[in-house]
Amino acid sequence: MDLTLIVVLVIALALFFDFTNGFHDTANAMATPIATGALRPKTAVALAAILNLVGAFLSTEVAKTISGGIIKEGDGGVLITPELIFAGLIGAIVWNMVTWLLGLPSSSSHALFGGLIGAAIVGFGIGAIDFAVVMSKVILPALLAPLTAGLIAYAATKLAYAITRRYDGKPDGRDGFRHAQIFSSSLVALAHGTNDAQKTMGVITLTLVAAGMQEAGSDVQTWVIVTCAVAIALGTYMGGWRIIKTLGTGLTDVKPAQGFAAETATAATILASSHVGFALSTTQVASGSVIGSGLGRRGSKVRWRTAGRIGVGWLLTLPAAGAVGALAAVVAHLGVVGVLIDAVVGVTVIIGIFLWSRRSEVSHENVLSEVADSGRAVKIKRNPKPKKKVKA
Repeated sequence: MDLTLIVVLVIALALFFDFTNGFHDTANAMATPIATGALRPKTAVALAAILNLVGAFLSTEVAKTISGGIIKEGDGGVLITPELIFAGLIGAIVWNMVTWLLGLPSSSSHALFGGLIGAAIVGFGIGAIDFAVVMSKVILPALLAPLTAGLIAYAATKLAYAITRRYDGKPDGRDGFRHAQIFSSSLVALAHGTNDAQKTMGVITLTLVAAGMQEAGSDVQTWVIVTCAVAIALGTYMGGWRIIKTLGTGLTDVKPAQGFAAETATAATILASSHVGFALSTTQVASGSVIGSGLGRRGSKVRWRTAGRIGVGWLLTLPAAGAVGALAAVVAHLGVVGVLIDAVVGVTVIIGIFLWSRRSEVSHENVLSEVADSGRAVKIKRNPKPKKKVKA
């Protein structure tokens, strides 16, 4: 009875993590089209929610990486228990809420991995972690994916402006890219569903395997796919307005052509990674694409101080979520009582962060201070007209 109750609690918490993942990562797809005026804020998050829902059904490769890759299996089964998974989820959710409060587009994926790794180490020691899988399918993609997406976005932005150079300095000369952004941002939202929703599917499957309710190595069950898809879609619809503001206006002033380039680069990178089972951070990919597009547009400035803050958040995510997950795991060892204590403390922290956020609320009404004059893609300084010579 105790085990069944814990499994139910873990599944509920996993779905709540999926919900926070949704509103935390809405910016990945919709920050740039909102910034350029291609989509209205509420329309953008509704579209992203629908496409996240659809994308969750397209692949399960990333879910398999989490349910049967990162945590090793021993003689008695997988080297993690439902109680420890619960603790790991606490670590991931708390870090997601903290970075949301700060408006930092950090990685929900790495928060999840950090929480699970910290909890597993407390429960079974460092030998419980398959560091080869962590390195090949988590760490390396985290280093390479943002760089790859940034280079693609840089090249695509350069190409877009080279092709449409005749519109330099003309208001609304590149308005066609606004319409193209609807397609490219939709593709990012779809790609996000194929990658991020699967991480929660993997966690729930890992819980069922650890509890002996599902065989190791078996496919993700249909009900798990459906519930995770709905949870991330609902979270996406809530809109992570603080992070949308940072990604849409904090890194660089986004114009339609570069927004289209950034979104296309993000979608291509995520879809390719989902196909091979890389559990990468869509947030890091999107941030890298925005920076790359900013560097690719002549006259654009990248706000490196903001980029630096985001980078620090990336570096801290795994260890910070791991530390919280490990601390929660120590308490979770008490069994059902420990899990309930973790739940009460976790809910208290989450409510406290939410109430703190109300002091400086960011919503769809004030997500952007102003929509950029996106049509004027490049400002060119004209040479002053030569003065007429006065005849003596």
